[in-house]
Amino acid sequence: MAFSINSGGGLGSRRRHGSPALSEINVTPFVDVVLVLLIIFMLTAHVMEFGIEVDVPKTKFTKTDAPDLPVVTITKEGLIKLNTDAVNINSLASVIKQKYPKAKGVYVRADKETIWDPIAQVTAELGAAGLPVNMVTQPEDSSSKGRR
Repeated sequence: MAFSINSGGGLGSRRRHGSPALSEINVTPFVDVVLVLLIIFMLTAHVMEFGIEVDVPKTKFTKTDAPDLPVVTITKEGLIKLNTDAVNINSLASVIKQKYPKAKGVYVRADKETIWDPIAQVTAELGAAGLPVNMVTQPEDSSSKGRR
């Protein structure tokens, strides 16, 4: 807000002499807050994609045009989740068939430090239920090719 100290009077004297009262709202702080919130959202949106932090293994070749299938995530600790919900290994296939009756397969995301036992159990359970398993990997970047 702007105030004039040259007129010698308060708001009453300004209005009497024809000076209009300041009626505009300064939107600059509002725009600043909106832009900061937009930046925060853009930075955190990719983390919320799966909701579970898993470092998948890197491979040379990955398929990029993948269909939309349910995602089973196996954490380093061996915890099994369907999308973001924890699931028991024995009921995994039935839960997938119940929630996704038209699913023609399942993506399995496993942390690269996961022990092999939970991965083998999940693939065996899904295979026995007739659900093809697709392993999720990341493309290998060119900077890590020489470090094998």
